Amino acid sequence: MKYMMFVCTDADPDKDSTGSEDIETWVADNDARGRRLDGDALGPVSAATTVRVRGGELLVSDGPFAETREVIVGYDILECAHLDEAIEVARAHPMARHGRLELRPFAGR
Repeated sequence: MKYMMFVCTDADPDKDSTGSEDIETWVADNDARGRRLDGDALGPVSAATTVRVRGGELLVSDGPFAETREVIVGYDILECAHLDEAIEVARAHPMARHGRLELRPFAGR
């Protein structure tokens, strides 16, 4: 099953970095196991553009759609047997301590 994992900042990160891997180690391990299909960091929030159409009119604005202190800074596409495996993969990601990770299954086609 494929999962999109949004990598987000968090206003309240864990202060204890004991046992925390670096991102390159996490990527190499999950690439080697075939669990990470793709992923990358995203550009800064200042580079975001939001596009909407309302009443037939195109509305384009600078910045992200939501104004929050937490922002999406990257993503990974995971291939896992089930949600429990995806949670274990996310748990080992360094941003699980310094930010937050959101897992979403891809909609079936």
